[in-house]
Amino acid sequence: MDIFLIILGIVCLIIAFLGSVLPVLPGPPVAYVGMLFFQLTDRLQFTPQQLIVWAVLVIAVQVLDYVIPLLGTKYAGGTKWGSWGCVIGTVVGLFFTPWGIILGPFLGAVVGELLGDKDLKYALKSGIGSLVGFLLGTVAKLMLCGYFVWQFIAAF
Repeated sequence: MDIFLIILGIVCLIIAFLGSVLPVLPGPPVAYVGMLFFQLTDRLQFTPQQLIVWAVLVIAVQVLDYVIPLLGTKYAGGTKWGSWGCVIGTVVGLFFTPWGIILGPFLGAVVGELLGDKDLKYALKSGIGSLVGFLLGTVAKLMLCGYFVWQFIAAF
């Protein structure tokens, strides 16, 4: 049974890396489930404190993944129009993978700012802010999933 659970955990870690880049799959939560599979074995054991801290990190990274593009838009000087455009662009972009996932928040923020009567230069600045925010969120997810892989290797 341990071998089966370890294989399931490894599969979860692999899927988690894909999910860190593809928003259709929730990367860090899947990685955490993989760590829980490892915990159920006799070969790999983590402390309850580790599991709690990891759960908090997963929740924080998932929340930040949706908030960071909005913050990027705001930090770049975007308005409510750009923020709403970023949110709508992110949702619409999910249907046009893989490029829609990257360009959706950017184009949404740009279109939102243009609809809010901003000039193109201002709209592009807002869009770049959302794109940078999206990329930072992706890096955070990849780092957390990489940390889980490192913890698995260290415990094995």
